[in-house]
Amino acid sequence: MSVARLSVGGLKKIAIYGGTFDPIHSAHLILAREAIETLGLHKVILIPAAISPLKKSAPVASGEVRLEMLQAAIKGEPEFEVNECELLRPPPSYTIDTVQEILRRECDASLYCLIGEDNVEQLPQWHRFSELKKTVRFVVLDRSGKQASHPYQVVQRRIDISATEIRRRVARNQSIRYLVPGSVDEIIQREQLYREQSQ
Repeated sequence: MSVARLSVGGLKKIAIYGGTFDPIHSAHLILAREAIETLGLHKVILIPAAISPLKKSAPVASGEVRLEMLQAAIKGEPEFEVNECELLRPPPSYTIDTVQEILRRECDASLYCLIGEDNVEQLPQWHRFSELKKTVRFVVLDRSGKQASHPYQVVQRRIDISATEIRRRVARNQSIRYLVPGSVDEIIQREQLYREQSQ
């Protein structure tokens, strides 16, 4: 049975999904696909951050390479799109600026913001959060399988894959096959990414 792709009032339902994507991996894609099916989304726009304001360290891979990995990961997937707006702006990357930019282009859209469960606690600290929460509907992508303790809609699937684990495996010369799309693995090998990770 197909899921309706239009929201109330005939607006397209579009989600933005931001992150460092260092690297993009299978859990990101599985949960984004689950969100499309659960929410009846028209599309998900994946947005690599230049530098996330609340993260303690900068991404390991360059913005250019992370963008290439995202584009490779979603090739042939019409319901996924990559937008590099945050890489083109001076850091840090504020979601409110991205939302406003997307809405200028997608003025007929009802906008959702997909976030990881580990970001929920920090949400009130996000730049211009009071304005942001009036503009988008937050949806939490939860890989933990735990009971939610927040008011946001949840898309949940138990998946034990993380970018940190992938970087550690690469540093230890262990396989990341199936943890990332094959095209992303090829870029990681070609660019010799994550070889010097100590943890």
